[in-house]
Amino acid sequence: MYNDRVIRFENVRKNYGEVIAVKNLNLSVGKGICFGFLGPNGAGKTTTIKMLTGLLIPTSGKVFINGIDIQEKPEEAKKILGFIPDKPFIYDKLTGKEFLNLMLDIYEVSRQKAEPFRKELLGIFLLSGWQDELVENYSHGMKQKLVITGALIHNPKIIVVDEPMVGLDPHGHKVVKALFKTFCEKGNTIFMSTHTLGVAQELCHKISIIEKGKIIATGTVKELGSQARSDSDKLESIFLKLTEAVE
Repeated sequence: MYNDRVIRFENVRKNYGEVIAVKNLNLSVGKGICFGFLGPNGAGKTTTIKMLTGLLIPTSGKVFINGIDIQEKPEEAKKILGFIPDKPFIYDKLTGKEFLNLMLDIYEVSRQKAEPFRKELLGIFLLSGWQDELVENYSHGMKQKLVITGALIHNPKIIVVDEPMVGLDPHGHKVVKALFKTFCEKGNTIFMSTHTLGVAQELCHKISIIEKGKIIATGTVKELGSQARSDSDKLESIFLKLTEAVE
């Protein structure tokens, strides 16, 4: 299940003027994996995610999505991606249903074909009664749930996630974790950045830790513990030990 690499960074570097945000990143992620991409503030996580989703162009190197160079064939690569940002952005003057229809149209998915899945997602997020309301009337947490629905509704093979739990209530946490587990069990892939290390430990099959633009450790939580020479089995303790060693 883990042999096919659907995400690949090959010698990827990103400069902002004289500042090197990401340094010669080489990384691959296979099918059926929930992959955690962790690091302190300013470590290069958001820059990496923006290059993965095609929002930024690398200074050098290549990013591949399911074997597709995202710079050479951006539309083809992005069709199999879903993106969940840390700050939900939705046009306030759309209703929830109109927003989801917009997402389906962008990805060229039949609204009729997607209708059962749309109903299912809105139902589990308790948004069914809100779908005809303007987004401007939604709470932050409701907007986040709608964005997650929009990222999943076209049945992508890969979702890129930046802080998925921000603003969610306990029910939302539970639903998102269940959705992510099911998504990977179907052979799909998640690339997730989060500061909520308990969520990363629960969901992620494999984790990379980036610090100062470079990967300093990769593996399962157990493997990361060995690399950190930590007696703890808690990702938080392991993460702190690894990142403190870089200071």
